[in-house]
Amino acid sequence: MAAGKNYICSKYEEKGWLSIDADKVCHTVIESLSERITEEFRQDAEKMGLSITDSSGRTDRRTLGRIVFSSPERLARQERIVYPEITRIINDFISRNEGKDIIINATVLYKTPELMRRCTKIIFVTAPVLTRFFRAKRRDRMKTSLIIQRFKSQRSLFEEYRKTGIPMETVFNP
Repeated sequence: MAAGKNYICSKYEEKGWLSIDADKVCHTVIESLSERITEEFRQDAEKMGLSITDSSGRTDRRTLGRIVFSSPERLARQERIVYPEITRIINDFISRNEGKDIIINATVLYKTPELMRRCTKIIFVTAPVLTRFFRAKRRDRMKTSLIIQRFKSQRSLFEEYRKTGIPMETVFNP
């Protein structure tokens, strides 16, 4: 979170690469699966004293994030709902652009083995924790506790990518 993936991705785009942002795809998927997600997490939200829907009845992504990132079990439940559709959309993008240089802008791509098999290289973007914290605070206007929660959920990312055996390049983005 807030390591600078979008910035690094934009540099590849300047060189002619095509990119797809898995976070944006995820937002679209959450919107399209809103009813299912709302039903799945309604009881969790109620137990936490939260409303999972906004004033228009759609899934409130920020509240959903508070719910799922506070529990590995809830995060896994959400991933089982959204990852198949995210994988399908990204696979379709890659297929439509066969033969072109493509970068998938994603934090937890390792959780989608089907997409990982299509990768020839991983660019791991990192930055100092304090830099990331202040970027996230400024960009997302999240409570400190929520930022720390997200950071904790992502603390093993480098090791997870190393386990894939795909060649890696680490980019330090202070």
